[in-house]
This record gives sequence, structure tokens and C-alpha cells, in this order.
Amino acid sequence: MTGRGDSVAEDAPLPSHLAHARRTYVLDTNVLLYDPNALFVFDEHDVVIPMTVIEEIDRFKKDVNETGRNARSVSRHLDALRARGSLREGVELPGSGRLRVESLMRDEEIGWVGSSNDNRILQVVRRLHASLNGAVALVTRDTNMRLKCDALGVATEDYRHARLDVDEQYTGARYEVVDDALVGRVLEGEAVDGLVGADLLPNQFLVLTSDVDPKKTAMLRFKRGKLRPVARFRDGVFGLNARNREQLFALDLLLDDDVPLVTLSGLAGGGKTLLAVACGLQRVVEDQAYRKMLISRPIFPLGRDIGFLPGDVEQKLNPWMKPIMDNLELLFTRERGARTRGGHDTKLSQLVERRVIEVEPLTYIRGRSIPNQWLIVDEAQNLTPHEIKTVLTRAGERTKVILTGDPQQIDNPYVDGLSNGLTYTIERFKDAELAGHITMRKGERSELAELAARVM
Repeated sequence: MTGRGDSVAEDAPLPSHLAHARRTYVLDTNVLLYDPNALFVFDEHDVVIPMTVIEEIDRFKKDVNETGRNARSVSRHLDALRARGSLREGVELPGSGRLRVESLMRDEEIGWVGSSNDNRILQVVRRLHASLNGAVALVTRDTNMRLKCDALGVATEDYRHARLDVDEQYTGARYEVVDDALVGRVLEGEAVDGLVGADLLPNQFLVLTSDVDPKKTAMLRFKRGKLRPVARFRDGVFGLNARNREQLFALDLLLDDDVPLVTLSGLAGGGKTLLAVACGLQRVVEDQAYRKMLISRPIFPLGRDIGFLPGDVEQKLNPWMKPIMDNLELLFTRERGARTRGGHDTKLSQLVERRVIEVEPLTYIRGRSIPNQWLIVDEAQNLTPHEIKTVLTRAGERTKVILTGDPQQIDNPYVDGLSNGLTYTIERFKDAELAGHITMRKGERSELAELAARVM
């Protein structure tokens, strides 16, 4: 593919003599549920939607989540195209390709096991493969479907339009060993912009370590074309002190109002959410620089779901939001340590009742406008790029957005380590002055938690 529809072939590629010819792409259901605009990203090539895919889309359209919204978007797109011509004969797409819906004609030449929807889609692909001299490929995010295509000798591709193709993921920091004298000059406050950091990205951190003494280091951030020393925050933030360099870098970004978008990723137990909440309490409750703090997270269960929960909306959501409340209670306990033990609960309850602190699922954020707020989106690795875009476009004037998550712990079946919204945002915004990122490399929850995160 070319242009917007850039897609890297996997497993069974198209024959070499067809590599640059006009060809046909059959879209699987999971592609459209992931990105409803996938109908329009294949430029001059033709797009085929098997009837079975439309039937599967119909099953999802009543869901009250992102999958349901995407299913409804696909239906609306197809209905709009239907108004312009016959979907059976084919309707012209903006990129000069054509889209058509293909009904199933049973293939008697092969012994298909069962009558699953996947096999029905494969029958359509195989028939097109024969009639178009191999100039067809199934686009699917399902690994098993790609394996089946390979066994049938049919070209197949993963959907790469919203998937990153990077050699090394951006961490937000660079570590260099340099001359001891240079480190000394930096520590004394001398500007060294012309000597180091010329190729740094906006808000990227630079750690200079002496080639003589490994303990002698200087920490800088490249902000608006200049290297600036990283603040030490020796007094802590809302009772919380940084335990390693990356946590210090996170505080530097979080407390800089010139950076309205901060992304924090890395190991479980690295302090991502805790730091974001602590800085939010400092800026909202203590400094009153923001009107309120809104903490949100997607609802995805770990392992088997326990089914429907009793009670009203607040009671149903309590198990999902409990990790956030745990962080809030911990921070109020630490910051108010000199008070009586029950004092922090009273203060936290008051702030929640006054809606200075709000905790809610991400489901309710669509359609809102969020000005002058500290917005934390936890577990952002479970969101699609489209969902992250929805969040970011809700941010009003003076709102700061913090995305936290671990791309190694994904529960959403429609995204992976390179197509999830958090990783996508990190890569897309790494050149922007308005954004900053840091990857947590060390877990601080406990020695056991860090060891488990690394070896399991």
C-alpha cells in the first residue's frame, strides 16, 4: 500500500510481479472494530467487505463501549457509500479505489471444518485469490487468520495504519559518559548547549556521567532549545520524594505548566500513577493552580471477569477505581503524617464531596470539555489511538493531561505493544514542545514487585 494506508506485509506477501499493481484488500472484522476509518486508507486499491463481516459488525453495534461506537461508525460509513451506488457492484472511494460487499458462495473444493465466520471470510478471500490471479490480500489483526491464509497460499497483512514501525521505542532520556571536566562545568552552572545536546528532542532528558567518577553526574532537560538543570525537589511533592532519576525526571515534567501533555510508561510499581496523583494534589489542592483533578481509567478486567456487580453506578465502579483511591489515601496519609491518623480521611472525603477530586471511568469522557483541570488517564496502554485522540481533544484551556501505563500489561484484545494508544502517543508527540515523556526503568513498590516485573 501507499500513502495513508501504508501496511507492511507479514507471513504470505503478494507475488513480486504484483507488488506495485492495483490490488484488492479484504478487511476482517477486527480491523474495522479497531479503526472504522480503515475503509478509506487503502488509496488506489480496491476494498472488499465480506457479508460475514457486516453480520459480525451488527452484533457489536449495541455495545456501550468503544467497540460498539466503532461498529456503528462502520455501519454509517457503509450506508453513506450505499447512497452513492451499489455496494454489490462497487462504490468509488476518495483515493480512486472501489469498495464492494462480497456475499458468500460456498466453496466445495476444500473440506472446511465447521462453518465459523472466520472460515466464511477465508472462503471469500480464496475465491477472490483465484479470480484475481493472486492480486488480493486479507487484512486482519488475527494471528490465526494469517496462519490459515499462509496455509492456503493467500497473501495476508496485519493492519499497520495505526501501528508504529520503530526500531527502538522512545524513552525520554539519554545517558552519556563524557569528560570529567565537562560534567564539572555543567554542575557549576555553565551553559554547554553548543557542546552537547544538539540532536536532543524537545523535553528530552540528558544524564552526563563523568568518565572518571561514575557517581559524578549532571542531569539536564532540553527545553525550548536550551539545556536546563533538572530540579531536585528535595522537600518532596505532597509528602512524596523521588527514589530514582526517572522519578525525578517525571516530577520535573509534571510540575512544569509549559508541558500540557506528559506520558509515563514503564515497569509495574515504577510510581507512574502515584507521582501523577501526588503532583496533581500539589498543584490542585495546595497551589490551587488548577480547578480540579480528574482521574480516569478504562474498564478492563485482569483475567476472568466476575460478571455483573450489584448496586448503583458508584458501587459498580468502586472495584475498578479502587487502585486510584488507594493512591489518594496513601498520599494524604504521608503528607498529613503529623496530624491524627483519621485526619487524612476527612480531608480526602471533603475534597471528593466538593468535586475538587473526581474519579470516574473513561467511558464518560466523550463529548465533554475539560478546561483548567489536571487530567490523569491511568492504564492508558489499554486504549486505542482513536480513544487517546478523543481524550486529548477534550482538553480545554490550561488543562494538563497525564497518560500513564505499562505497554507490557495489555488487557485489551484489540491492541498490542506497538498499536496501543499510549505507545502511539509517545512516538507521535516526541517532537512536540508541548509534550514530554519518561520511561520508568526501575520498580519501587517493593523488591519482590520489581523482581516479578523483570523476570516473569
